Amino acid sequence: MSTFLISAVQLALCLVPMAMGIFITMKVFGIPDITTDGSYTLGATVTAVMMSNHMPIWMVMPMSMAAGAISGSITGFIHTKFNIDALLSGILVMTALYSVNLIIMGRSNIPLIDIETLFQFISISEDQNINALFVTVLLVLTLYFLLIYLLKTDFGISMRATGNNPIMTKSLGVNNDKIKIIGLAMSNALTAMSGFLVAQYQGFADINMGIGIVITGLGSVLIADALKKAFRIQKIGYQLLFLIIGSLMFQQVLAITLSLGTDPALLKMVTASFVLIIVALPGIHKRYSKN
Repeated sequence: MSTFLISAVQLALCLVPMAMGIFITMKVFGIPDITTDGSYTLGATVTAVMMSNHMPIWMVMPMSMAAGAISGSITGFIHTKFNIDALLSGILVMTALYSVNLIIMGRSNIPLIDIETLFQFISISEDQNINALFVTVLLVLTLYFLLIYLLKTDFGISMRATGNNPIMTKSLGVNNDKIKIIGLAMSNALTAMSGFLVAQYQGFADINMGIGIVITGLGSVLIADALKKAFRIQKIGYQLLFLIIGSLMFQQVLAITLSLGTDPALLKMVTASFVLIIVALPGIHKRYSKN
């Protein structure tokens, strides 16, 4: 496997937690959460600041995720308690997080040079890329099984029911507002974990690294949704598996685009266009199949 391919797979796996977070908001609750752009950078920011101050990695990851969870819970609180649209709530928190991230960092960029990262904890090969890939696969598999377990518990079923029919769950005594706030906190904690991983993989945290990142996660979710419909599978385990596959496919498309010599400045446009195609294809197919 070439270094270029390994790098694309590695980045895709680092972004899987964020895709899982967007899956919770979009597919479980039906909420378009733009907080993602800010909480992703927040996770990277907290990681870079703590690691540059030589804090142990076992403290860095939970702190990064906690920061993301707080930002998500604030979005949920604004949405549920002030009756403000979820999309607008996310935009407000995302905008505020830009300033928060700048304050935490103290500058626009923090390099992580000559600092031991999570990816160096296990050594199964002399190739550092293989080691990093192995660690990330273990982490993603752990998240995969934990999320399957969570969504099958009573709380997880309450989350899914709240997203499908909030009127019914409210009549059954479920506190919908509380469920949504916790769900948004979980979602943004996972997003912050992606920031935590990508900052270490890239070797720096930048104030602008989260701009448009929600499109990347959304692309993975939409690919997973397309696979789910194609195979007509509803089991949550398969849906999350398709999510991982979707993240891998999405990053491969971007990697191939760059390998063809495309100007990196056009990458965001390519990303947006690819997501547009994924969103539009089912409607186009349905329209022409009727004709």
